[in-house]
Amino acid sequence: MESGNFHQLNLEFSKKKKSYASTVTRRVSQPAFFTLRIECLLECPVMSPKSLDYELLNKNMKKTQYAVRSELYLRASELEKEGKKIVFANVGDPHALGQKPLTFPRQVIALCEAPFLLDDPNVGLIFPADAIERAKHYLSMTTGGLGAYTDSRGIHGIRKEVAEFIERRDGYPSNPELIYLTCGASDGIMQILNIIIRGEQDGILVPFPQHPLYSAAITLCGGSLVPYCLEETMNWGLDVNNFCDAVQQANFKGITVRAMVIINPGNPTGHCLSEGSLKEIIRFCNQESLMLLADEIYQQNIYQDKRPFMSARKVLLDMSPPISKELQLVSFHSVSKGYCGECGQRAGYFEMTNIPPKIVDEIYKIASISVRPNTPGQIFMGLMVNPPKPEDISYFKFVQESEVILESLRRRAQIMTNGFNSCRNVACNFTEGAMYSFPEIQLPSKALEAAIKAGKQPDVFYCLSLLEATGISTVPGSGFGLIDGVFHLRTTILLPEEDMPAIMASFKKFNDEFMERVVVPQSITRLRYCIST
Repeated sequence: MESGNFHQLNLEFSKKKKSYASTVTRRVSQPAFFTLRIECLLECPVMSPKSLDYELLNKNMKKTQYAVRSELYLRASELEKEGKKIVFANVGDPHALGQKPLTFPRQVIALCEAPFLLDDPNVGLIFPADAIERAKHYLSMTTGGLGAYTDSRGIHGIRKEVAEFIERRDGYPSNPELIYLTCGASDGIMQILNIIIRGEQDGILVPFPQHPLYSAAITLCGGSLVPYCLEETMNWGLDVNNFCDAVQQANFKGITVRAMVIINPGNPTGHCLSEGSLKEIIRFCNQESLMLLADEIYQQNIYQDKRPFMSARKVLLDMSPPISKELQLVSFHSVSKGYCGECGQRAGYFEMTNIPPKIVDEIYKIASISVRPNTPGQIFMGLMVNPPKPEDISYFKFVQESEVILESLRRRAQIMTNGFNSCRNVACNFTEGAMYSFPEIQLPSKALEAAIKAGKQPDVFYCLSLLEATGISTVPGSGFGLIDGVFHLRTTILLPEEDMPAIMASFKKFNDEFMERVVVPQSITRLRYCIST
């Protein structure tokens, strides 16, 4: 070949290896020349898998499921896009379902987000004096306003407010250094489970029916979920024998149970734990050397007077040593529920009781990796645990708004319970607390046959049929972990009170017709094929 710059491209195909070779030779006109040869052998039939090839994904992630936003929710979203009016009763999101935000917290956060308003001479004409002072109070705790990082545990002054709230509630002092602010209670739950779970050999006792957060989080952390059953005939009460049986069965499988979860008030069941039940749980955990994880995010949502909320911490500290000094307890709370209902603010906390200092150090390390909880959310937490006081200008309006919300929720809980119990083959315990009704649906044999024909679990089939006919989106009970042959659904009681009679009438009409004459909607059959392919 002539001297000078030139390129020679050789492509050699080898059928024998089912591959091809690409050879590129380049000669450069310099006093000395070099040859650069690049050969790549690429297998034609099977390409090398990508890093994010599905088969190479984290196996725990692939096993993780979350029933609240699964098949039913996706179908409801599709129908909404097609123009059908959907009642999203599948999730406890107060503001999304019409609950109005409380005025005082929003005033304070508005001033914190736009601190230049505090310098406006007319600010007092728009905002009450106590909101202005509270905004200045929180801004003084930050190093640079809401846009700056905070301590990994959260702003100390707000953790102090949380500690004071806990002391008022329980009657025992609380240490701010053992309180961590988090991006919602779920974030804190994940942090603690990550600390506890070492592998599949570690089990976590979880109440069944359970909030799918726990099955999903435990699976994602690589642990084993160990269910203990609540008793529906006892209004979803506890039987200690169920705890013992669950631990024995886990041990037989080679699983070491390391912690126990309680959800009080219950999700999805709406039950409230009595002081006696909490004492039984604490004694059992102490006997089995289990850490107790108390999910208490619905503690403001109580709709009866017979069984008021009582924290696991108070019951523990009311008990005599050594148990009150030894049992390891982590308690969780959130601004997402109650009269605040600020799900989108992502604010929660957990408090540790009887946790050794070395473990606290490890939890601090984990919290530091996730950097910090969001600052506006921390302020919302401060506002929830430290609301206006009787001497404050905003007090009466705050109390009025809060009471209106909780009184309406109490009425809605009763309306929904009565509505379900008026339906054929439906039975529902009263919602004592939290935000959900969990009726049992007794499906006739022809419904079970229709579900098989549609390729669905019976409760999923029922809920899909309900959705297609009425636009009401619920969550099948199987997503919460129930024994075979017993069918439920979960629906929130947060639906607007003025809409509830019509919604329950629509449900009753569908249900009673469904029980009489079960038909497989074509859309459900199509959905089966869509999902399977």
